[in-house]
Amino acid sequence: MMAQALPDTSETGLEPSVNGLTEAEAEERLRDEGPNELPRQGQRTFIRIILDVLREPMLALLLGAGLIYLMLGDVHEALILVGFAGLSIVITVIQEARTEHALEALRDLTSPRAVVIRDGSRKRIAGRDVVRGDLVVLHEGDRVPADGWLAECDGLHIDESLLTGESVAVRKSACGPAAPSVATRPGGDDLPFVYSGTLVIRGSGLCCVTATGPASEIGRIGQVLSTLETEAPRLRQQTRRLVLWFAGIGAGASLLAILLYGLFRGSWLEATLAGIALGMSMLPEEFPVVLTIFMAMGAMRMSRERVLTRQASAIETLGSATVLCTDKTGTLTQNRMRIAELRLPDGRVLVHDGEADLTLEGEFHLLAELGILASAQEAVDPMEVAFHELGDEHASETIRARQQAGWTLHHHYPLDPSLLAMSHVWGSNRPGEERFIATKGAPEAIAALCGLSDDDKRELERTVDEMARNGLRVLGVADARWSDGDLPSSQRGFAFTYRGLVGLADPLRTSVPDAVRQCREAGVRVVMITGDYPQTAIAIARQAGIAGTDVLTGDELAAMSEAELGKRIDTVNVCARIMPEQKLRLVEALKASGEVVAMTGDGVNDAPSLKAAHIGIAMGGRGTDVAREAAAIVLLDDDFGSIVKAVRMGRRIYDNLRKAMGFIVAVHIPIAGLALLPLLTGMPLLMGPIHIAFLEMIIDPVCSLAFEAEVDEKNVMGRPPRHAETPLFSRWLVGWSVVQGFAVLAVTGGLTLYFWHSGITGEHLRSAAFIALVLGITSLILINRHFSASITAAVGRPNPTLVLVLGGVAAILLTTQFVGPIANLFTFARITLQEMGVIAAASVLAMLLLERLKPFWGGRLLE
Repeated sequence: MMAQALPDTSETGLEPSVNGLTEAEAEERLRDEGPNELPRQGQRTFIRIILDVLREPMLALLLGAGLIYLMLGDVHEALILVGFAGLSIVITVIQEARTEHALEALRDLTSPRAVVIRDGSRKRIAGRDVVRGDLVVLHEGDRVPADGWLAECDGLHIDESLLTGESVAVRKSACGPAAPSVATRPGGDDLPFVYSGTLVIRGSGLCCVTATGPASEIGRIGQVLSTLETEAPRLRQQTRRLVLWFAGIGAGASLLAILLYGLFRGSWLEATLAGIALGMSMLPEEFPVVLTIFMAMGAMRMSRERVLTRQASAIETLGSATVLCTDKTGTLTQNRMRIAELRLPDGRVLVHDGEADLTLEGEFHLLAELGILASAQEAVDPMEVAFHELGDEHASETIRARQQAGWTLHHHYPLDPSLLAMSHVWGSNRPGEERFIATKGAPEAIAALCGLSDDDKRELERTVDEMARNGLRVLGVADARWSDGDLPSSQRGFAFTYRGLVGLADPLRTSVPDAVRQCREAGVRVVMITGDYPQTAIAIARQAGIAGTDVLTGDELAAMSEAELGKRIDTVNVCARIMPEQKLRLVEALKASGEVVAMTGDGVNDAPSLKAAHIGIAMGGRGTDVAREAAAIVLLDDDFGSIVKAVRMGRRIYDNLRKAMGFIVAVHIPIAGLALLPLLTGMPLLMGPIHIAFLEMIIDPVCSLAFEAEVDEKNVMGRPPRHAETPLFSRWLVGWSVVQGFAVLAVTGGLTLYFWHSGITGEHLRSAAFIALVLGITSLILINRHFSASITAAVGRPNPTLVLVLGGVAAILLTTQFVGPIANLFTFARITLQEMGVIAAASVLAMLLLERLKPFWGGRLLE
């Protein structure tokens, strides 16, 4: 246990008087030292959210490209780009504002109040108004508002799991009116220190406050958070490089077009304009549209699954997560105690596995009844709540027969450091009637009270060890009778009879084993990091299905060098008795070994590692403000199984993003080819601004909305995570896109040359070429919908957005052929039914050819 010196009380004035601070002193300290709350650096106003979104480089590129088009006079193209930028801004702002409002609501729910003594009287104040030197009165169920030491306490037990990760409450002792000379870290029994944010489970106490706000234990964790920088998402870095690469290609194509047009046609002004138009048509404005909208839409989809996304970019990273580090208490488990086993002195065992048909009879009924009688009747302590729940669920009509017969509690013997047992004396109010004593406590204390023989004690110790290896907290139970008048001053004055052992456990969440199995099948390694004891950690890991029995303890970790830790962390999946700063060190070690780390947690002790991980996932219901502010993703239902949904969503988004990106590259090849064809052959100009605008009406919604709405690939959770350095455009994807693009270009270009040589007019030729291009683009859409399924299988998977887009395209194409004013706007002439048949047949042949080639590429496209 680490210790640190406390300030000299003679200088700080922390040695309390019975009257506490005066109001004037409290106001002065509040003014000088600030309120008792953590700085809310993560809180963002609506205006701040908008400004953050507008500073996003991807949106800046969209708006910049729109401005260039506007300067060139292409208002339609400019409006399309600005419209998509505006749509993505609105979606992102609404989603992030909704997330911030939800977090603010959770923060308000967890804001504590405090009872302090000032000017000699008790008063209830807001927790933020507690100051250093205040005397705080603590009672069962209170949230401790600040760090301090105990001047008085009576049977005080405090749940410090938010700081330590251990679900069992710790016992406290008072140090009297004088302040202790040293302070220790949270955790451990019989210490006189209390910490902000922890929960009083049993008893009462009087605390002198020594630290508030940023100076508290929670505040120090917050200072660690402020020194950690989150990493820029790799996918955005790759996209920026991709945009620059394509911009270079576009610039090269522009220069080539200028040279060809100028040399062959002699008009360098027209050549310059043609070159600029070609270069702008090849600008990859769809890339930032796709990335921004995919992330925003993904965040909205996840919110429907009760998963809040504080940073939309975290969704993309989830799909590549290779290690999921999870806290135990409150994350894998339910952060509540449940009675799992009842053992009688003769060795008989009743296992309580949560099934409703459990029957409490005979001596097992007596054992459960004694546990209830030895507990507070309005229980707060998790173990005592567990006794009441067992009785209410499985023997509600008989378990409280004595109370129903008029028995009342006559006396309470609290836990004592010298005797770790507590007893309740029950009886009727009729004089001279025998009284009944129920006791529970540490097995060794119960053995001493019952006067067990040495052989019986050894057998009891063996049984307790066996239960502990199964991750159970063990209590002994006994009873006694008292017929004399006055009760003894100590529990040792009763002649107790040993009745058995009770094993309690923090039960596993029901969704956890299946979620861990799915993670394992998806190649995601699950590592449990907890402050609990190794035996408990191993038992929970075994129940959850986490592989391996090797345990790394906090003491072992403290003695390791970074190199030694780097080797050990590759093989260990259970880490126990880990301090908060050690969790951070483990995450950093995993990152250093090349892993993509997702970290889950709900406590203050998890916050630094949540922020340091590539993806921090906090629990929204049980989680603390500090954990939620540090995380990129918040699970509102606290369900570990939701993490698997999030990983699946991340993989689906990445797969669909690659499909959209591949489609963008493929579709620009025939467009650029048809733009160059007149320059090379001398045929009439095939496409003007109106035609490009129409193509954008197909390309932009398809790549940004239709592909985003595609369902999972069939093996999305059956393949290992992609490598962190895997490029968005792998060589296989680039090759496949080029093959598709040139296949469509060959068909559209061949048809255009064929019709041109047949002697048709320029309007007729433009109409035929454009329809061939649109049908070619449609074939690319259908081919790219699924990498692991055929077109016929893909058709059976619904995508309403795609149906709407293709329906709109077909309707507009028909109007360009049969509605005169629209045909004149496009400068089209109606093609013959025979020509339409030739175009359709050629497009179908091209699609069938690509479909035959896809199996040779499909598996590699998902790598």
